[in-house]
Amino acid sequence: MQNMKFHSHVGVLPSEKACGQTFELDLVLYCGHLRATETDLLSQTVNYAEVYTLIADVMKHASFDLIERLAGYLADEILRHHRLVQAIEIIVRKPEAPIEGEFSAMAVQIYRERD
Repeated sequence: MQNMKFHSHVGVLPSEKACGQTFELDLVLYCGHLRATETDLLSQTVNYAEVYTLIADVMKHASFDLIERLAGYLADEILRHHRLVQAIEIIVRKPEAPIEGEFSAMAVQIYRERD
């Protein structure tokens, strides 16, 4: 899932909490052997629409200070709700970070595995 865009209120500054800004997310879901590779049944794989809905709901209500915390929380929630996902890699980009200078985005990338 690449370049998902959401408006959220994640940030340290009061203005970031009050007004929010756009965040961009990429994620890769790592799964073991999925029966869907043989059966072509949605019920035997990860439903990406459900993952997207989970992410959208978190982003709508998030009020963390750090994008690191946001990325960790999203990874934990996806692992908790989708048992077929064995590991996840997630990138959270903050293109409108309140930092002087020229940049495309400030970002964090994390990788989490199921215990």
